[in-house]
Amino acid sequence: MLPKVAIVGRPNVGKSTLFNRIIGERLSITDDVPGVTRDRIYAKAQWGGRQFHVIDTGGIEISDAPFLAEIKAQVEIAIEESGLIVFVTDVRTGMVGDDSEIMKMLYGSKKPVIVAVNKVDDLSLMDHTYDFYSLGADDVIAVSGVHGIGIGDLLDKVVAYLPPEIEDEYAEDTVRLCVIGRPNVGKSSLTNAILGTERVIVSDIQGTTTDSIDTPFDKDGTHYVVIDTAGLRKRGKIFESVEKYSALRAMEAIERADVCLIVLDAATGIQEQDKHIAGYAFENGKAMILVVNKWDAVNKDGDTMGDYVKTLRDEFQFLPFVPIVFLSAKTKQRVYTLFPAIAKAFENYTKRIPTSVLNEVVSDAISYFPPKEVNGVKLRVYYASQVAVKCPTFVFFVNDSEAVHFSYYRFLENRIRERFDFEGTPIKLLFRNRD
Repeated sequence: MLPKVAIVGRPNVGKSTLFNRIIGERLSITDDVPGVTRDRIYAKAQWGGRQFHVIDTGGIEISDAPFLAEIKAQVEIAIEESGLIVFVTDVRTGMVGDDSEIMKMLYGSKKPVIVAVNKVDDLSLMDHTYDFYSLGADDVIAVSGVHGIGIGDLLDKVVAYLPPEIEDEYAEDTVRLCVIGRPNVGKSSLTNAILGTERVIVSDIQGTTTDSIDTPFDKDGTHYVVIDTAGLRKRGKIFESVEKYSALRAMEAIERADVCLIVLDAATGIQEQDKHIAGYAFENGKAMILVVNKWDAVNKDGDTMGDYVKTLRDEFQFLPFVPIVFLSAKTKQRVYTLFPAIAKAFENYTKRIPTSVLNEVVSDAISYFPPKEVNGVKLRVYYASQVAVKCPTFVFFVNDSEAVHFSYYRFLENRIRERFDFEGTPIKLLFRNRD
């Protein structure tokens, strides 16, 4: 489980700009209008060989501004979930009363706090950063999210506060299963069905599971550990939407898993959050299975399962390689179909392709459909090699990596999938200049 760092502060101090700078992409919406970021946004960052999650939050105001209660609740949960807080202030506005009030709230969390004095875009503003030591923090760092000034110093300090990395406690041949999905789709019931025991409390009340639960078990000579993820947690006056919190819990479990069982509710149908959670698994390069639970509750006529498969393929167009299993965790109906799908997905997730065979396939693909010029450059592929498993990753050494059009990436990926069985797992194609 990766440590988490929360970015908090007043509206319009540049939190989202700093967030984007840290993670290296424009994920958060940035705007000069205060209050644009209303929900937490999560992303993975890396610095100095350490990985961690960064949580972007809405701006805190000590006033009756619109959405204030909701934003404050989101921020409080972000603080609760994180192990370290980066408190962003604005050197151009200087210290204001809200900064002091926010700092009082952060002191109550008993978490380490780094004060990032943002918008220090030139040396003339550097002296004004010392005013922020009056907040009482040991670490005050001048940064510019827009220009990247001081970001390295900030991240050095962040990494220094991160807890030591914990080695994986399971053997290499253990298949790590992650049960993820919206609250109340039957994750705990499925876990119990897999284990054959009432290991996890099952309830119709959303949020029964409050922490990730690891349960090792053996089946047919294979070592497994199933990770059941938490649902909604309510603590005092802190609350949030079910969707946002379940997404965070899913992310934590996904990082530790090999195969993600994405549980869907056949009775309520597919919802947008189902696709968001599946997207997290895809972005993290995990093997996946779509598990349609509560199949016993569906009225069937004609080709009901076939029609449902067509709907799933339309809704999850970014996962055409993922198998679909229909079952009922409650009645144990068709649960037996799950483990063959898990075994195949894990086998493909750890598959290695010999370099000579891979290059034959790539050469045939290029001969069949040569690449077109991109910005006046025609792509030349010299050779390819698989460099990793979990997930299978292939490096293509080329004359110019900028000449790889997205459509040609997809063409090569499809050709590899046509030749080799990678059902259940994403594959990654990386393009590197040969020199």
